[in-house]
Amino acid sequence: MRTGITSSLVLSATAIATGVVFSPAAQAQAVTSGSLGFVSPAGDWVGGGATSTYSTANGDTLTVTGSTDEHYVNVSVSGALGDWWYLDLMAPSSGPALAPGTYTGATRYPFNTAAQPGLSFVGDGRGCNTVAGSFTITQITWGPYGYIQELDGSFSQQCEGFMPALVGQVQITNPAPPAVLTVKPAVASDGTASTLNGSATVRGTVACDKTAQVTVSGKVTQVSSNHKTIVNGTYTTTVNCKAGAPVAWSASATPSGSVPFRSGDAQVDAQFVAQDPDYAANTVTIDQTNAVSLHKG
Repeated sequence: MRTGITSSLVLSATAIATGVVFSPAAQAQAVTSGSLGFVSPAGDWVGGGATSTYSTANGDTLTVTGSTDEHYVNVSVSGALGDWWYLDLMAPSSGPALAPGTYTGATRYPFNTAAQPGLSFVGDGRGCNTVAGSFTITQITWGPYGYIQELDGSFSQQCEGFMPALVGQVQITNPAPPAVLTVKPAVASDGTASTLNGSATVRGTVACDKTAQVTVSGKVTQVSSNHKTIVNGTYTTTVNCKAGAPVAWSASATPSGSVPFRSGDAQVDAQFVAQDPDYAANTVTIDQTNAVSLHKG
């Protein structure tokens, strides 16, 4: 656990210069097994001269966030005694994804340019205004949408260009990534035209490989029997989809004008949207256009 750090720092507001690189939308996840430790020499502002190790085995909470483009990783530590630390590692955005190897010439994330690696280690209110450093990735295993299955690396950070360098290491092991959500929708070839209010009811099924809420929306369009009027109306509904058998859905479209839907052919435009419960960055969207025969109902 952390010892010997008592001072604090209010970080200065630094203007964001041209060329600053921010990571894309990322996926955060709790760390199943892992540790983060550092050795801070006397004179280092961030670590305050302490040697500390945090681990899930000792009751500390670690969270890892990987960017969807696989260039950036953040490790957050919430210590069992209330202290906190953040480690940011980023490969140059103009080059390949973050992979095993040594990244030299790192500057402060997120102020690194597209050609520079990014590095930042801060905690308990202390951080660097500028950073000179490097980091080594020994092992990293990416899953879908920035999921981090394995991370093993080390880093060296020098604040302000003159302070002694803090060195640290991080190790993370998580389960294999969950499968990506798949959705298989269908629109039935028949529907009903209400003789009471003129609405059209369409239906179908939607199948998923895991639990997810699917929003079904779209438009029903029909040409009147005299071919002089186009009747249309919109519809929406939600389906609680589960792994296994397809789930039925139905929705009614009220005509936008005074002419009702009648029995006969119609066109159904349908959109199916579902959020992957395991990957915040994965929204599944499927569009379909179908010919449907409406019957009196």
